[in-house]
Amino acid sequence: MGRLKAVLLHRPGPEIEAMTPLNAHHALYQDILNKNIVDEEYRYFRGVLESCACAYQVQDLLAEVLKNDAVAEKLVRLSCESDQCDYLVDELLDLSPVQLARVLIEGFPYRAGIDDKRFEEWRYVLQPLYNLFFTRDAASCVFDRALINTMSFQVRAREALIYRSIFENYFEAETFRAQDSDSEAHTEGGDVQIVRDDLLCVGCGIRTNPKGIEYLLKAHAHKPKFSIIAQELPFEPDSFIHLDMVFTFLGPHHCMAFEPLLKKTGLFSGKSTTLFTIENGVISSREFPNMLDALHSQGIDLEPVFCGGNDEWTQLREQWHSGSNFFALGPDHIIGYRRNTQTINALDKAGYAVLKAEDVVDRGVNPFDYEKCVVTFAGSELPRGGGGARCMTCPVHREEVSYE
Repeated sequence: MGRLKAVLLHRPGPEIEAMTPLNAHHALYQDILNKNIVDEEYRYFRGVLESCACAYQVQDLLAEVLKNDAVAEKLVRLSCESDQCDYLVDELLDLSPVQLARVLIEGFPYRAGIDDKRFEEWRYVLQPLYNLFFTRDAASCVFDRALINTMSFQVRAREALIYRSIFENYFEAETFRAQDSDSEAHTEGGDVQIVRDDLLCVGCGIRTNPKGIEYLLKAHAHKPKFSIIAQELPFEPDSFIHLDMVFTFLGPHHCMAFEPLLKKTGLFSGKSTTLFTIENGVISSREFPNMLDALHSQGIDLEPVFCGGNDEWTQLREQWHSGSNFFALGPDHIIGYRRNTQTINALDKAGYAVLKAEDVVDRGVNPFDYEKCVVTFAGSELPRGGGGARCMTCPVHREEVSYE
């Protein structure tokens, strides 16, 4: 795991205030958010990342690539096709790049004169991207390419279109996506974790499916040998939507884990852990008791730190609010929610210095002055969106690729 050099973020904007209790479920939320509190929480999260890396903003990069007329027309046509509002194409293309970027993210409100009454009920013709601040999900850098994910829910489809435009036209990156191979194959970035250049860990559940994992395996068949450790996830509740909600790498020797995942108890009882390998075009598979055993078979030994500590009730409470979802600023230098107190205590006992985001941002404390540390930031509203620090980051450059 290399030290973070550049990351793609999206500051939650007016789009999250387009939710009501009536459409929150459609937006993939279980509750609506208080943006005033979100803004303050996100300010410190963003500030920590900006203190140690180049932090790009999705909306800024989108406005930049939309200066290219051909890129703008393609993205607008695909977006309107996805949301079934082709009659908006010409009007959207008349907007400036900055205005168009805003509308593609915040949505295009319904107005009198639009015949489709369905949109009157929804209030928006082009739907707001309620989940865009989870920049990990729709695109993720996998080795030297950008994986443009095939989202499992239509409400997030335009996110992938936006990221493809950004990665191909701003970063000039090579992209790949499961949809080009199989329309039924789904992948999402929260399920994909890089271990080393011949190995991924991938969650298999409601967001990433078996066909998506098969695609990822075959997409790396050009390597002499390539493997994926696939961990089956429960389809509910929503706190288990991605692998990084129950397992994240902290550094070369530690991982954060939800204990029932490793012990295969509760909702994880009977859930498979499978090592898939492709070599010379031939795919083989082997079952393991859990992820740590599968990683050990590949020469990787990790000591788990348990989300919620050792009490099973606390583990459930803290996992619900992304207690396993940490993002690595570098090896053994991580950031996560302060609210998960027993998880933070477990990290403290494992030798991680506990720092506050306020001290990093306002007082200039350098996390890398410590051998190991966890930077904590306040999270009362942000976790209601269903994700944590790893979900809200899309790394685009590290000093090296390993344990992402």
